[in-house]
Amino acid sequence: MILFPNCKINLGLHVTRKREDSYHDIESIFYPVPLNDILEVVPSNSFEHHFYGLPIPGEAAKNLCVKAYDLLKKDFPDLPSIKFFLYKNIPAGAGLGGGSSDGSCMLQLLNEEFRLGLSTPQLIGYALQLGSDCPFFIINKPCFASGRGEILEPVKISLSPYSFFFIHPDIHIDTAWAFSQLTPSIPGKPLTEIIKQPMTTWKDELKNDFEKPVMEKFAELKPIKQKLYDAGAVYASMSGSGSTFFGIFEKNVAINVDMDKCYKTTFIK
Repeated sequence: MILFPNCKINLGLHVTRKREDSYHDIESIFYPVPLNDILEVVPSNSFEHHFYGLPIPGEAAKNLCVKAYDLLKKDFPDLPSIKFFLYKNIPAGAGLGGGSSDGSCMLQLLNEEFRLGLSTPQLIGYALQLGSDCPFFIINKPCFASGRGEILEPVKISLSPYSFFFIHPDIHIDTAWAFSQLTPSIPGKPLTEIIKQPMTTWKDELKNDFEKPVMEKFAELKPIKQKLYDAGAVYASMSGSGSTFFGIFEKNVAINVDMDKCYKTTFIK
């Protein structure tokens, strides 16, 4: 069985509070985008994993697909051994939630393939054990995210009339470091109000708190956002804690982003 885990972008991202459990509360609009990995699972006599495509940092045992299987195996001892193949197309550590999407898709795939009978709320509960933004990929619809990112409220927004242009610098941003650079604060205007406005107003009002510290540490990232606007983007931003930037463009517009470096780019119509 094969699924195609997609990524997400953040439309605005504010860190509002540091919690007593050392996590942070955030506010953001999570929006799914069809930039996909490929995840295939087949029954096997022993548990095996095979990774292809873009590099995945860290030990295989810490991969969220492996953790998802272990999580369900604990509660479903009869869950068969599997062999899974993960082709990475979404860059890791780039603020796009690719790893979280892979883990959540593994939960859904195992539930369907082996008829575990888990409901959506139950899958969300398992996903939260994998990571704060994993529950979003169970719902996989535009949501206003709060708390650690696990409190999700559907929002009515469609970017289907637009195209997306991604620029992926080969820079891995450590999420813990990024959070440590911020002073939490409550935004003056709710994100849910800003996204109802014409997109031309987003440039001045829809902000990502992580952009400033990330661009201060990695000076080579500073020009990227402006170059997207120079190329005609209606809105441009860094996603998550970085380092990927995206531009939202009117469809059927020729996009020519003049970059000084050979960063990986992806265009989604």
